[in-house]
Amino acid sequence: MASQSHKFSGNYLVLRPNEVSVLDLFRLLWDHELEKKAFVECPPGKFQENIRRKWLIFMSLSSQKMLLHAAKPQRWIGEKLEMWVNLVSLNDNIFVLFFNLLRGKVKMVDRESEAFVSFIGSLDRRVELDQNIKPGDCRYFGALAAMAAKISYENQAFVERIVRDYWKMEFIGYYSFWNDYQKKSNTQAFMVHDKTTDMIIVAFRGTEPFNADDWSTDLDLSWYELDEMGKIHGGFMKALGLVMEKGWPPHIDDDRRPPAYYTIREKLKQKLNPNNKTRFMVAGHSLGGALSILFAAVLALHKETWLLNRMEGVYTFGQPRVGDKKFKEFMELQLRKHGIRYLRYVYCNDVVPRTPTDDLTFLYKHFGTCLYFNSCYKGKVLEEQPHKNYISLYAWIPRFLNSGWELVRGFILPLIKGPEYKETWSLIVLRLWGLGFPGLSAHNPHEYVNATRLISRRIYHQLQHHHHHPWKTINGSLK
Repeated sequence: MASQSHKFSGNYLVLRPNEVSVLDLFRLLWDHELEKKAFVECPPGKFQENIRRKWLIFMSLSSQKMLLHAAKPQRWIGEKLEMWVNLVSLNDNIFVLFFNLLRGKVKMVDRESEAFVSFIGSLDRRVELDQNIKPGDCRYFGALAAMAAKISYENQAFVERIVRDYWKMEFIGYYSFWNDYQKKSNTQAFMVHDKTTDMIIVAFRGTEPFNADDWSTDLDLSWYELDEMGKIHGGFMKALGLVMEKGWPPHIDDDRRPPAYYTIREKLKQKLNPNNKTRFMVAGHSLGGALSILFAAVLALHKETWLLNRMEGVYTFGQPRVGDKKFKEFMELQLRKHGIRYLRYVYCNDVVPRTPTDDLTFLYKHFGTCLYFNSCYKGKVLEEQPHKNYISLYAWIPRFLNSGWELVRGFILPLIKGPEYKETWSLIVLRLWGLGFPGLSAHNPHEYVNATRLISRRIYHQLQHHHHHPWKTINGSLK
């Protein structure tokens, strides 16, 4: 019998890692009738079992189970690592830190201060927009979106300082949104107004490296099928604001625990009105990218035509797949109808855009325009990134060699392009780690900031003639 919490969908697959035991995990691969298990929920007769599906369900449940047990130590490790990185930075360097320690004059760290940087922030400490890319340049919105996606990992005081002092923009708000299924506020986003271009930027935070809830969202293979939209990744829908037992009602009344979608929608309606020409764009890295395109999808589901016509574009960086072929077709229609540009930036061997897989098991599909960059930041306009599923074992050797080149490139690029491309010691350590895990190390936001700054204007001019995109131009942004 269908759970009341899923009655908004007639077809779904819900995994419950809280209810699976270690014995259940080992029995899962050869047990039949998974739909009768407490840890797997789906409508009777809907689930088609095969060994690959069972294996992927096993991997998803076991990963989420481990994350449940590792959440506290994972957070503790992340906090200590971030404190150490900030302590060294605040005291100039490690030698000054030890000297200050001997003198009893160590500068201490406050996690909520405007100077505190996250682990992601320590990989790339750039906060200023590229001075060579001005408003009106066709590269401007892509570069701005990448920086917004990068600083979305930081605390509110840090974001507010950067927006105010460096970007010279109006800070609208920083938000932590309620997840009705995780029962906690675990989705973050911020909003700013670039008055030079009269553009509001909404930036969703991606997966924090030491946040087990974020990783569980990514690894959760649950999905829901909606009549209008098709099958969609359940973890992403929950993070955006899927309402328990109701799905996506047009309006909700609970102001105490505001979900992301409904809050941002209302904030935009307050800022945008018929008396101005202000527009908005949505951006995000990783999980944040998935939430960005899903936000546009739910606006379309609710027929928010006025807002969709004010949407300039969706810019995602290292974004995973969100839905199936039906979802793809639904969104392609909406993007054409409202003239919305959707640019999906993919850097080289980044593994995340290649998940969940586009194969007979999941049939998840990308759509929109892929801007693919190789390890020299040379861009191409493609329908899909090369090696779309990242599952070939034979490809490990060239990926390993490429990650070695990326380590060397970090020392060469500043000499060619300037000191702003100098890499931090944290990023160099990540690149060393990436020799063993090239697909994960290639996912960091630093690569996407570089890509949007070094991209040729020619690529954006090609996009204007791309047959899928009857885009609107903003403030002469095709220079």
